[in-house]
Amino acid sequence: MTVAFFALGGTISMAGADGGVVTRLGAADLVAAVPGLAGLGVPLDVRDVDAVPSGNLTFDQVLDVVDRARDAVAGGAAGVVVSQGTDTLEETAFLADLVWDRPEPLVFTGAMRNPTLAGPDGPANLLAAVAVAADRAARDLGTLVVFADEIHAARRVRKTHSTSTATFASPDTGPLGHVVERTPRLLASVPRHPALARPAPGALAGVRVALHTVTLDDDGSGLAGLADTQQGLVVAGFGVGHVPAALAPVLGALAARIPVVLTSRTGAGAVLSATYSAVGSESDLARRGLLNGGFLHPYQARVLLRTLLATGADRDRIAAAFAARG
Repeated sequence: MTVAFFALGGTISMAGADGGVVTRLGAADLVAAVPGLAGLGVPLDVRDVDAVPSGNLTFDQVLDVVDRARDAVAGGAAGVVVSQGTDTLEETAFLADLVWDRPEPLVFTGAMRNPTLAGPDGPANLLAAVAVAADRAARDLGTLVVFADEIHAARRVRKTHSTSTATFASPDTGPLGHVVERTPRLLASVPRHPALARPAPGALAGVRVALHTVTLDDDGSGLAGLADTQQGLVVAGFGVGHVPAALAPVLGALAARIPVVLTSRTGAGAVLSATYSAVGSESDLARRGLLNGGFLHPYQARVLLRTLLATGADRDRIAAAFAARG
């Protein structure tokens, strides 16, 4: 029973340098630094991929990793672990989950404390991630994020703190389980959706999706001309999905030209659909053509919308996808 390990870079792979730390450690270095890994009895197929900060990752690079992961499990791997920086991990793991069509676990992890600091968390996170990837109980759960001995569904996890080692949380559901004494203990599950089609190579290049966070006294002037350069828009509204009254007609005009998805900027909870009816409320915006993002946070909604557009989805298919996944 082999687990494939793909190392992308990020804090978990940082080493000392004058003026700061940079990505220097390869996959073999990371594995060698994990106490107790040999005791799991899980052979690793170790591979270096793109050693870059996660802020530099692209959709295409992430999809390439998913392709490699799919090849690995087709070749007999029991699961796959991917290490990367945490800056975009909630987005990359969600993108992977959208197109991951295998029962084997695809597990993302990383670190908040680099190896030059006291108490780096990378080795512990990697140990827990390998344990989860190798465990049959983790099959059919889609893509997972394992951090601080917690097991999260990629479709629900968020990065919630800039420096804490407990940064990853699932505000709406909590973790699916925990790793206890190197053993995964699954306590819950979330419904798994059928995988989306993987965008064809090059298809993403012409698809741009903007994200607009609504703020106090926002009149939408910054959105002028957006439909001429963007193929979609995600709006992070107030609370349950509200915007200032002056912004509502601006968003309605955009929704007549491109898909516009309404989400909440709060970090947890769902966008409502039929509670408030004032201008700029969720009901008003729905009447103007905005699509309801449900429980998806703005960054997830942008990933989903761009993926759908890159596969040629029309408005009805986009609306159905958000209704099912939000």
